[in-house]
Parts: sequence; C-alpha cells; structure tokens
Amino acid sequence: MSAVAAVVPVAVEALLDVRALRAGYGASEVLHGVDLHVGPGEVVALLGRNGMGKTTLVRAITGLNPARGGEVRFGGARIEAEPPYRIARRGIGLVPEGRQVFANLTVQEHLSAFERARVVDGNAVAGRSSAVDRIGRVFELFPRLHERRRHLGNQLSGGEQQMLAIGRALVTEPRLLILDEATEGLAPLVRQEIWRCLAALRASGQAILVIDKYVQRLIQLADRHVILEKGRVAWTGTSAELDADPSIWQGYLGV
Repeated sequence: MSAVAAVVPVAVEALLDVRALRAGYGASEVLHGVDLHVGPGEVVALLGRNGMGKTTLVRAITGLNPARGGEVRFGGARIEAEPPYRIARRGIGLVPEGRQVFANLTVQEHLSAFERARVVDGNAVAGRSSAVDRIGRVFELFPRLHERRRHLGNQLSGGEQQMLAIGRALVTEPRLLILDEATEGLAPLVRQEIWRCLAALRASGQAILVIDKYVQRLIQLADRHVILEKGRVAWTGTSAELDADPSIWQGYLGV
C-alpha cells in the first residue's frame, strides 16, 4: 500500500483545484490540508470509510461549510470565501446526501425552479440552451421523471427522488457535477439506472466528483480516485491502479 507523501502536481487546466484545505465544525477540525483536483470532462471518485471527511470536503467546496484554511479555485477563480449561491452560479451543481427534495413541489416545478439562467458577476452565461431543452434532456435521461412530472416530491420513491435531485442539478448546466452518496439506500435496479446516467454524462464530457460506496462501479466509471483517511488524502491514483492493488481496498476501504 502506497500512501501519498507529497502534493500531487495539478494540471494547469484543472477545473476544480483544492489546495491544503482545512475545515471542520465548532472546535473540531475535520479536514487537515486536503489537496484535490478535477479536470474538465474528468470523473473523480472520492472514497473513504464513514467519518473520514468526504461530505465535509464537499460542503467546503460548495461553501456550505466555510473553509478554515487553504484554497479552493474553480475555473481559476478563488471561491473558498464566497457564499453558496455564488459558487453555484459559477457552475457547480450539487446532488446532496439525503436528496433534499421539496415535498410540496411537483417534479416539473422542481426542474423549472432550478433551470433559471446561471449568473456570473451579474451576467447570464453565454451559449446556454433554452429551459425547454434543459428540462427535456433531463426527461430523456430519466423517462420515469417525465411520467411522474405532475407528482409532488413526497409522492416519489427514494429512487425517483434521487433522479430528481440529479436532474435538478443538471438543468443548471453545471460545469462540475458533485454527487454525495450517489446511490445510497437505493434498490439495485435503481442503482443501475443512476450508474447508466452517470456513464452517459461522462460520455458527454461532464466533469463529475462523486462519492459512493460501490467501489467496483466507481472503478468502471471514474478516471481517478482520491481516498480520505481521517481528514487527509491517504491515496490517489487511477482506476487501473486501484483495481490492481487489493491492499488499498483492505487498508482504506474495509472491503
């Protein structure tokens, strides 16, 4: 097993560039100088046992949990001090753990509420497709949502809510899609549908940062993997490297 002993060089074109990031809750520090990067069109899996800092890292990147030190750059601009709404408008779409679907909005209303033009420094992003096109693509990706488009959030199954949470992020046309626990608690057939969706998004060139416990499926999907251990990067490498070394699975992932 080979732990990361030095900062991994970051490509100049990195879309998301996290350096020496520290974050926590109250008096407790959870992240102790984390480095992470995602390139344009790249899929990166964030792995680790429960309580190792994965969700805290996602929350720090998206501004939901303020950074205590280090840098977060997105598209070359520093964002660690920005509020969540401005970070979202820059083009980071979050599918949160727990889905957080609104009980009193229909599927159509969820998508319509989120599809409004992303704004950067007061200006709409050039080249965006129409609202009809954006919502239509979500319905093509998840036909079940089209069938249920008039149903309220609390009338959907857990799998349908996860599809909606992903679609809700996609209608903003994010430059980076982040999924926290992409298939947690879902039935096997629904998990297959989510993996199919993510594979299609990867094929389209969508940059993705994904957390999930199904390592073998992530190996098939992701370009690279980053393993957190007690708030630090313990290992990083390609899918081929992770697949070839059982000691990594046993030592860091407990599988």
